[in-house]
Amino acid sequence: MTLRIDIPDETFRGILVKAFGNTAFVTGFVITVLILAMAVVSYVWTPFDVTRLVIADKTQGPSLAHWFGTDHFGRDILSMIMVGARNSIAVALVAVGIGMGVGVPLGAFAAARGGLVDEALMRINDLVFAFPALLSAIMITAIFGPGAVNAIIAIGIFNIPVFARVARAGALAVWPREFILAARAAGKSSTQISIEHVLPNIATLLLVQGTIQFALGILAEAGLSYLGLGAQPPMPSWGRMLFDAQTRMVVAPWMAIFPGMAIVVTVLGLNLLGDGIADILDPKSRRQR
Repeated sequence: MTLRIDIPDETFRGILVKAFGNTAFVTGFVITVLILAMAVVSYVWTPFDVTRLVIADKTQGPSLAHWFGTDHFGRDILSMIMVGARNSIAVALVAVGIGMGVGVPLGAFAAARGGLVDEALMRINDLVFAFPALLSAIMITAIFGPGAVNAIIAIGIFNIPVFARVARAGALAVWPREFILAARAAGKSSTQISIEHVLPNIATLLLVQGTIQFALGILAEAGLSYLGLGAQPPMPSWGRMLFDAQTRMVVAPWMAIFPGMAIVVTVLGLNLLGDGIADILDPKSRRQR
């Protein structure tokens, strides 16, 4: 019996052709790259200093000097959105990394062992999953105080059971396949099989789930910052900008419109990117087309 590992029949060039022929992928990719570029550029340049208060320029509407207007402290909203982008992306990225780094091995281990171990791990997983990220953040904040680090921990803990479930479900679908039986017959351990054969075969599933959780992480960070549990002033945050704008919607609606649009566009771009990746790399989707 020979060991068989599924190898995609498309070349890298073929995958690129399919990718850039997929509307959802292209749209999501362009939006995501633009948001990332804006966040990276904010480390070295912004139109105005976001920590400088210019009361004389407060609540000015969009103009050539301030494209997105100014807030109630005279700060440039475009500059604040740029800096807020890097904070939101950093929090969501690290939180997804925590969830994936802990949840994927946990789910793969549960699928490999099965039986009582699988049942026990999944029940613990369900217990953690029962606490939403917002509630976890409130509990963590009550103990350690508000801040971006605590927001990362809260969102990361919430992501662990999500990735554990996805990894377990994907692994359970792979374990009965013939090449897994061949690997067992060759004397490989469950750990070796999981690392060498199971995880590569569910990588696409995890990648798509990662983009979804990344988008949800952006939303969660904005929600936590809105409640004052995320990044603290003077560091700008999209959620905090919405909180500051809620009592000024009549006199300065741009204070809410532009940060809100930043959140919507970023989440939309990440979701489209995830859908596009799923369409391109999922063999079933390719056959249906």
